[in-house]
Amino acid sequence: MRFHKTVYRFSQIKNRTPLLFQSSTQASRSFSLFKSKPKPQKQGSFGIAFDIDGVVLHGRVPIGGSPQALRRLYGHSGSLKVPFLFLTNGGGIPESRRAVELSELLGVNILTWQLVQGHSPFKNLLKRFENELIVATGKGEPALVMSEYGFKNVLSLDEYASYFENIDPVSQYKAWTTKQAANRNNRLVRGYNVSSERVKATFVVSDPVDWGRDIQVLCDILRSGGLPGQANGDQPPLFFAADDLEYQVWFDLTRSLAAFPSKRLGMGAFRIALENVFNRIHHSPLEYVTFGKPNPFVFKNAEAILSQFLPSSIADNASHPFKTLYMIGDNPSVDIKGARQAGHPWFSILTRTGVFKGSGNDAEFPADLASC
Repeated sequence: MRFHKTVYRFSQIKNRTPLLFQSSTQASRSFSLFKSKPKPQKQGSFGIAFDIDGVVLHGRVPIGGSPQALRRLYGHSGSLKVPFLFLTNGGGIPESRRAVELSELLGVNILTWQLVQGHSPFKNLLKRFENELIVATGKGEPALVMSEYGFKNVLSLDEYASYFENIDPVSQYKAWTTKQAANRNNRLVRGYNVSSERVKATFVVSDPVDWGRDIQVLCDILRSGGLPGQANGDQPPLFFAADDLEYQVWFDLTRSLAAFPSKRLGMGAFRIALENVFNRIHHSPLEYVTFGKPNPFVFKNAEAILSQFLPSSIADNASHPFKTLYMIGDNPSVDIKGARQAGHPWFSILTRTGVFKGSGNDAEFPADLASC
């Protein structure tokens, strides 16, 4: 993974610390929007963060005894006994919908706050971009995700590109785009004339589907100062929900076979491609912010969320209210690296049911414990 070129531009909002750079107490307040959190029956000395794909699910198929294991984290009354959440770089759909899907697949009641996706921290940029024109791209429903966070003027890159004739010079050869409605230029989005209004920020919410089109349009937006076709201007902010170079995909079959024998390129690969193209055609290097694992601040966020289960006398008066937080993941360069960088109280556990298939432990990013 390449993080050394990341340019953090949060200095532009000096009077407000973004969530990923807040203390645990501050982050806990920021997540107060998660309502109706059940309290554990007893104070626990540990909490758990699970990755999803390759740890508890292969596609839509539970792995091994994962549903039974999760049920043991609940008391007889159905209340949560051991605080846990899902910490994934995946996304593309709202957390509320994903929580419902997980509940159905795993047979336990997963609440929205228990799901932290790669793009979940974007909600903490709402104050900065709530009423600005922004563009979101990725598989699934990226514009819906951002709208549910409260952003009022958001377009998917699919929608945005349709306002500019010939912005994608090969669109007529793409069967999945030729069905889009024509003549959408000059449509208003909450008072904005899209074809003449500058985009104030761009968000890569999930893995892009059409790399060529997305790289072209993002370069147009970013090098023009937010309005494709115009002269070079100041680059609008660019945010990535994650930076995974590769990931494993699965068949949705009971045998849980890999959909392809080798790993597939992820959002980190798209970021590298966009960065290299942009830097060749623009006078200034691409600036961006990446979220998601293995960023250690993501793990501090998770700790802050889980600490809300503990009595306030403990959560408010301890820098680390848990003796141990277990990160259970299948990707050494993402799950294990992130937990190790976050340090105490994180303890990393590496499974062999996903990305990692080797014997023993991973050589580059060894976990505290590797499954047998």
